[in-house]
Order: sequence, then C-alpha cells, then structure tokens
Amino acid sequence: MQCNKFSLLRGMALAILIAALMSGTVASAASEKVLYSFGNGTDAAYPFDTPVFDAAGNLYGTTWEGGTANHGTVFELSPNGSGGWTETVLYSFQGGPTDGGKASGSLIFDASGNIYGTTRDGGSTTCSSCGTVFKLTLANGTWTETVLYAFSGGKDGEYPYAGVIMDASGNLYGMTNRGGTHHLGTVFELSPSNGGWTKTTLLNFSGKNGNGPVAGLTLDANGNLYGTTENGGTANKGVVFELSPLKRGWKETVLHSFTGGTSDGAGPGANVIFDTAGNLYGTTYSGGTGTCTNGCGTVFELSPSSNGWTETIIQSLSDLDQSRPNSIVFDAAGNLYGTTRRGGTGKQCKGGGCGTVFELTNANGTWTETVLYSFRGIPDGAVPFSGPIVDTKGNVYGTTVFGGKYHPGVLYEILP
Repeated sequence: MQCNKFSLLRGMALAILIAALMSGTVASAASEKVLYSFGNGTDAAYPFDTPVFDAAGNLYGTTWEGGTANHGTVFELSPNGSGGWTETVLYSFQGGPTDGGKASGSLIFDASGNIYGTTRDGGSTTCSSCGTVFKLTLANGTWTETVLYAFSGGKDGEYPYAGVIMDASGNLYGMTNRGGTHHLGTVFELSPSNGGWTKTTLLNFSGKNGNGPVAGLTLDANGNLYGTTENGGTANKGVVFELSPLKRGWKETVLHSFTGGTSDGAGPGANVIFDTAGNLYGTTYSGGTGTCTNGCGTVFELSPSSNGWTETIIQSLSDLDQSRPNSIVFDAAGNLYGTTRRGGTGKQCKGGGCGTVFELTNANGTWTETVLYSFRGIPDGAVPFSGPIVDTKGNVYGTTVFGGKYHPGVLYEILP
C-alpha cells in the first residue's frame, strides 16, 4: 500500500481538485485562522512537513517547490504584530548535481543556531536526484547553505524524505527510503570530522526488518534510535524498530510488525514519539475498523514490558470524520494532536474531504477523540501532509499542501 507522498504530488493536485470557493461555515469544535498563504510568484510552495519554532517564536520549514529555481525552499515565518505572519525565504534550492532540491523534511537547530535538513532531490555528479543533507549558517544577515552529504543512489542510500536529528555530540541521524545493500532503505549517521562530515550506514533494511522508511527518527536519553518503515515486517505492512548502539556497530530490534485488517494498523508513515512514562505513540496510514479501502488508519501505543512491547490501538479512524493520519504531538497536559490528509466535513476535495485537525484526550485510560477542524479548500487550506506543532502556550499550528489564496498550501492556527 505504498503511500509515497512525494511522487504523488502532481497526481494529487489533479485528483484532489479543489472545486470552488465555499460560503458559510463548517461545524467543528474549534475555528481556524490562515496565517499565511504560500505560492505567490517565486515564493515557497507546497510545504510537506511540520514547521519548527526557534526560541523567539518564529517558525521555520521547507517546501517541495517554489523559490528562484522552483526546486524548493527553506523559509521563516515571523509574527508581524498585526495578527498575521511575515515570510522570508532563507534559501532557494538550485537542484542538479551541486545542490539539493525538493525539500520535504522538518528542520533542526544546533546550539549555535545553524539549521540542518534534507532534500529528496539534487545531489552529486553520479546522481543528481538522490538527495542531500544540508546545513544553513547565518552570517551578517545572510544564510549560506553547505551540502554536508550528497547521496549516490547505491549502497549509501537515496531519497532521504524526512529530516535529520542530532545527538548531544553533534552527530546527525536520518534514513533513506531506498538504496543500501538491498535497495530497501538505510539508517545513516553523519559525524563531524576534521572540518567535514563522515557518513556511516548503521542499518540496511532487508524486508523483514523493515522496508521503505519515509519518516524521521526519535532519539531517547540512552542514545537508542526509534523509527518506522511503511512496508516490511512479517506481514509486509510496516514496522516500528529500535536501533541500539553497541561497542561495535548497532543492533536493530523490531518492536512491532503491523498486520493490517480491522485489528491492527498498516503502513506507518510518520515518526513515533514518547510520553513521560516511556511509551511510544504513532500512526498508521491504513488498517483499523474504518470503512475506507484497507481501513482509514490508526493511532497506536506501544508499551514496554519484560516480554517486549505491547501494542494498543487507541483510535481507529473513520472515513466519516477523518482518515489517513500524519504525525502526532503531545501538549503539556498529555493530550495528543494530529492531522489527517482526508476526511472531515469539507467536501471541496474530490475523494472524501480535505482533511482535519484532531485531538485525543485521555481520562482513566480511555482516549476520546475530537475533530477540532475540517479543512475546506479555498481560501482555506486543504490536505495536510504533516502533523501539527504546539507552542508553549498550547496554541496549535501547522501547514497544508494545497489550498490557500494561491493554492500551494497555508500556515494555519487552530483557535479555541
């Protein structure tokens, strides 16, 4: 059930055609405010992943297209004091053999304020479309990009769809969707060394241990890495895995192999997150009891025990309210927030709704779902491909790939 959010961009733009402007309101538990519409001229366009905050409350993200060469951008959005946000394109990717292109993963900052991320396209002279890991450095008001590593498409990997994470020593970790020994994807490390960076492949996916990751990694306090793959495992429905450092090399443990159907999820395409008790949470694109083809997706919990990890489906999504979930996030009170690519009451998108923002609250071990907002299309957003982000005050923000004034997506805020 490969759900390749990137190669389907143009197809979705046609298949999920936004039909018309909408008058009236959509009944929901909250309202939405469009803070910024992408896609005006050489502006950033089609934001695929979750934006991140800096310490001053500005948001940073990447886009698949837009910029001076239309190969994607890194952007900053800052509150303008009048209720809106002002955008600055920090860097326009040039693509080809010397630069990245089609950025799709979330960004991270180091302690010095430098920005790190990945591109799905661009790269080296041996493969100009295999992807890169990049760094942006600010000096005298200007951001300068450096390609830290360009993938070749062979055993070193290709197509790093998600962003990278950094450990306390400054090492970067990420995954590629393809390439590696079996051409089913890799987990890699980039370590700073003598003014450059050294790449090490930590894991080659082979099928039963995973296949085709599209999400990012999660790092725990002990230096273990956790992630998902969309396919692979015992039923080829995807896995959640742990990668633990040894004195020499790394050891992978498959924590859960999804089986699909009505009793389990299938196709985990987002990262997993921890709660304060050490349980893991994530989503699957399909599976569950919903009446969509192959199920509408699930939200799951994995709990550690002396016998391994136990999975619990805490929410099975329904095509009547939402379907096809993205990544989720906790607020300070322990509530979960997420988005779905389809579903909701906004019917301007062909095929079943323009997507939603939802909340899951836990009371005495029982999770209750509330659909906070259903996207409508134009001038509203449509089809979020990334999860939301919650600021320190509990405000919820995110992006959509389509919709908005110019159609290639919006930055939104959910209002109570």
